[in-house]
Amino acid sequence: MGTPTLFTRVYALVRRVPRGRVVTYGQVARALGLPHGARTVGWAMRVCPNQVPWHRVVNARGEISIRPTTGFHEQRARLKAEGIRFDRAGRIDLKKYGWKRI
Repeated sequence: MGTPTLFTRVYALVRRVPRGRVVTYGQVARALGLPHGARTVGWAMRVCPNQVPWHRVVNARGEISIRPTTGFHEQRARLKAEGIRFDRAGRIDLKKYGWKRI
């Protein structure tokens, strides 16, 4: 078996994020040894397979990075369905909902 690609490693890590928790693009990048790789993680999430819980990855401010589009509304709905709450500015409290075991 060959070496997993970077995107495959991103997906494997994101699959471990439990329901009701989120991680940031930067957290995923750092966990993979890419301290400046948040954008690379973002690119991976744009093309991820359906089985990957892509909606659990947010930006460092606790915001959904996708601008208000169908994807934005879908991500917000999925997170709300998992019990994650947003403040009035549309942010998630990363201290409360952030997953630290990454």
